[in-house]
Amino acid sequence: MSSAISMASMSTYAILGCGSVGHAVAEELVAEGKDVLILDRDEGRVEALRDQDLDARTADIAEETVAEAVADRDVVLILSPNVEANKKALENIRERGEEQFIIVRASDPVTADELSDAGADVVINPSAVIADSALRALEQGELEYKAAQLADVLDDAEELAILAHRSPGPDSIASAVALKAIAAAYDVEADILYRGEIGHQENRAFVNLLGIELTPFSEADLAGYDTIALVDCAKASEPVVDRDVDIFIDHFESEVEYNAEFTDIRPNVSSTSTILTKYIQEFDLSLPEEVATALLYGIRAETLDFKRDTTPADLTAAAYLYPFANHDTLEQVESPSMSPETLDVLAEAIRNREVKGSHLVSNAGFIRDRDALSQAAQHLLNLEGITTSAVFAIADDTIYLAARSKDIRMNIGNVLQEAFDEIGEVVGHSTDASAEIPLGIFTGLEITGDNRETLLQLTEEAVRSKLFQALGVEGGSSGGESSNGS
Repeated sequence: MSSAISMASMSTYAILGCGSVGHAVAEELVAEGKDVLILDRDEGRVEALRDQDLDARTADIAEETVAEAVADRDVVLILSPNVEANKKALENIRERGEEQFIIVRASDPVTADELSDAGADVVINPSAVIADSALRALEQGELEYKAAQLADVLDDAEELAILAHRSPGPDSIASAVALKAIAAAYDVEADILYRGEIGHQENRAFVNLLGIELTPFSEADLAGYDTIALVDCAKASEPVVDRDVDIFIDHFESEVEYNAEFTDIRPNVSSTSTILTKYIQEFDLSLPEEVATALLYGIRAETLDFKRDTTPADLTAAAYLYPFANHDTLEQVESPSMSPETLDVLAEAIRNREVKGSHLVSNAGFIRDRDALSQAAQHLLNLEGITTSAVFAIADDTIYLAARSKDIRMNIGNVLQEAFDEIGEVVGHSTDASAEIPLGIFTGLEITGDNRETLLQLTEEAVRSKLFQALGVEGGSSGGESSNGS
């Protein structure tokens, strides 16, 4: 029987050893209308408890008779500061063979293990509980302090530009949407600006279905905004803007130094959407459905649906958002139809795949929709025996590469950094990453109609070689299937 189910239906309790911890527990239980029996060896304490109209009796909890005295109780809480007495009381009760739910106080991890082995259903360590409570109070205090700082910045703002990272994904877009909602509560007009493109089909569906208004950076006049905010932009290798930044929020340490008036960087959470959710809660804002849906999707996308580097903060934020989100919309976002070009890219990637061991690398040729590469890489990762996939292609004057991995021993982001960081821009995580490499730098050739195939061949040979070398399998095929990649 689980404790969650049993505690709801149990109504009789015994507290053995009623010091400060036991007293606090007893008061809470009695306030909830529970039938509580208290046993303690200190006669003066027992008298004081009786003066408070509590059912308290004098007894040494280590004596065998105590087990009989509490035999009719559903729950027994053994909370004396004397751990040896607690252990003896537990053993005496368990020797009777009763199916009581027993909670016992320990003093350290060693005694906690001993009490668990002796039959305790739950073991608590007051020091650990106090420390945990202190840390939660500290976290809440820091959030309140940060929220007041953010409010001060917004109080002085009139026109706010919120910049997402280049070709923003769900976490960046959702965080910007949330900050815009917070700004609106302070009567601040805000626009979400972005560079690059909204390429991935899921991202386009996300923006379209939720009616999110995004403005290309090229169409905005940054001088018209008195306040600048960057959300989820830490991975940019160069400054996102060439003017002072007022607000900087991210879950990664920034690679560029911004002397922002307000900064909140939390590497201990896995998404910027989690941070913005905490601010939504702290400001006690009425949460619009589209904002809740965006934030929930941002958290789920950044944590691969809670399968990558998920923290308790991410889970509690998602739990808060869940009842406010539109789950039909989420389902539509996560299952968009595949475009004809994506299908073509996938087909080309399948045809040109080369496998060494459990690693697959493929060339998709010349493409228009570069975001189709990430979908192709994800699909190829599902092939039997494949733990790592990488798909690359040429678009305009750039080589684009998308990689995925489900090998827990590997950080695919680090693999791409090792292979291409000196000649291109690499972003990503342990399970998915991407790279952009200037084609001219990589091959030494200019793109013309006459040398397209030559470029493709040079690119293919070089990228495959660098990737397999970084993956540690540069010495020829070690199994699986292979193609000539032409």
